[in-house]
Parts: sequence; structure tokens; C-alpha cells
Amino acid sequence: MSAVTYLSENEETLALYTTAITRAHGDHHPEVFEVKKVYSELSDKIAKQGEKANLKPEFKELRKLTDDFSIPADACLTMKNTYEMLAEAAQLNN
Repeated sequence: MSAVTYLSENEETLALYTTAITRAHGDHHPEVFEVKKVYSELSDKIAKQGEKANLKPEFKELRKLTDDFSIPADACLTMKNTYEMLAEAAQLNN
């Protein structure tokens, strides 16, 4: 499975999760706002370019923002799942 397929199949969940973590963790983890922004950029790129989309820049930025998808000690289950799903998509993109 490609990263594009994985992200397309999980688009609804990730859109919900990335919004939820900004509300739940935004005060203590301001990086989640950037994670949501970069995820939105990924979604837009996939919608416009499909399988031809080059997602490497966005995944590079997500790795930087999340310290390579490290889950903070105070993360809720939604944040943990969000980071794990984005990490899986990034792995599929290699």
C-alpha cells in the first residue's frame, strides 16, 4: 500500500484527530497546530495530484515537528493514534 492510499483511506479519521489534538493539547504542545496544517497540506496535495504527489517534504516537516513521531508522555489516546498513523504513512512513503 502506498502512503497516498493509506492517507486517502484514513482521511476522515486523521482530519478529525488532527483537529481534536489541537483542542486537547494545543496549550501544552503548540506544535500540534503545525501538525494539523501540514496534514491539511498533505490532503490537499493528494486531492490534486493523486498517486503522483510527492509527499516527502511534508513528511520531513512532520518528522521535525514531532521529533520523529515521538509520543509525548502526557498524550491522550487520540494524539498517540494520530502520531502512529502519520508515522505509518511516512514509512509507506519511503
